Amino acid sequence: MDGHSPFRTRVQLRWADIDANFHLRHSVYYDLCAQQRMEALASIGITMGLMKEQHIGPVIFREECTFRREIALHDEVFLDLAMRSMSLDHGRFSFAHTFSKADGTYCATLIIEGAWIDTRLRKLTAPPAIAVDALDHLPRTADFSWT
Repeated sequence: MDGHSPFRTRVQLRWADIDANFHLRHSVYYDLCAQQRMEALASIGITMGLMKEQHIGPVIFREECTFRREIALHDEVFLDLAMRSMSLDHGRFSFAHTFSKADGTYCATLIIEGAWIDTRLRKLTAPPAIAVDALDHLPRTADFSWT
């Protein structure tokens, strides 16, 4: 990742993801974004194994999706992730996920705000140096800010 282009995933939709209105169920947006965040973290070296070894884990304080266009089962959909903000110690963060169709149609944006916890103490913490270095390689939004 170059830090400027978002982390992009092609979304694979399943029949079970569709609701009675024949479009993507609202909760699927949240699940797809959670999966993408874990894939993005793993791609920079923050794997589940590293989190377990370092006794850290991400927690979410707020998660909100704004829906603009429907997504149907057979639509070709892409999901872009970029970091919106991060605390100077890298302990708190915010990500933006953007759903769009192959033709560029904007469909939805999901924003999350969260932090890292020490999984032994069950308290907020700054991540270890290895994770700090990795987090600096995630793509950022144009309006990224340090908090």
